[in-house]
Amino acid sequence: MRVGLFVTCLADLVAPEVGVATARVLQRAGHAVVFPEEQTCCGQMHGNTGYRDESLALAGRLCEVFEPFEAVVSPSASCTGFLRELAPQLARDAHDEGLARRLEELGARLHELSQFVVDVLGTEDVGASFPHRVTYHPTCHSLRLLHVGDRPLRLLRAVRGIDLVELPRAAECCGFGGTFAVKNADTSVAMLTDKLRSVLDTGAEVCAAADTSCLMHIGGGLQRQRTGVRTLHLAEILASTEAGAA
Repeated sequence: MRVGLFVTCLADLVAPEVGVATARVLQRAGHAVVFPEEQTCCGQMHGNTGYRDESLALAGRLCEVFEPFEAVVSPSASCTGFLRELAPQLARDAHDEGLARRLEELGARLHELSQFVVDVLGTEDVGASFPHRVTYHPTCHSLRLLHVGDRPLRLLRAVRGIDLVELPRAAECCGFGGTFAVKNADTSVAMLTDKLRSVLDTGAEVCAAADTSCLMHIGGGLQRQRTGVRTLHLAEILASTEAGAA
């Protein structure tokens, strides 16, 4: 299968290694992965902030960029959720039925990484090895918008050598919420403090998640407190072939 990689603008700017890891996971599964360089922002930030026309212009551009691909895969539940679940309704609110249909057609081929691996490829073992203690934060959009359920955890449980520990109060938001963290900084920091406490209570070496945005927020807090806990995207763990200690 020829797969288009929708890496998202945030990953491209601050965590390009996440895109590389996603491609490695898909290539290991035997698929040709193409990164269309003309892709840009999906328009989520604009749509969430009330700039509907600007948002739809960006979303419509992605329909054109990814039209040639049988499947489109993204390491972002947040951006995938926007394009699949929210953007078509935004288009209808703007009385653009044509764009709404194009977005729905893209949405039928667009998959968040864990959903693609488990539901489309039909596997939970991607041949990864990662001998570390890991806890997993299920991001709000993955839980509440895309309903990925336990797919990321099923993939992590199949990773060789991993010590996967449950995150207390896992379903609670980390406080990022895109522009929420900027507009409501005090509330965001309070929510982050609670999330960091939960992460540290696990004794994990690594906090993983399926969205670079939340990992950036959580990782910043962990670094400022000098906890020694690092953050990694789910794709980076699934791409790992790190051997355990002898």
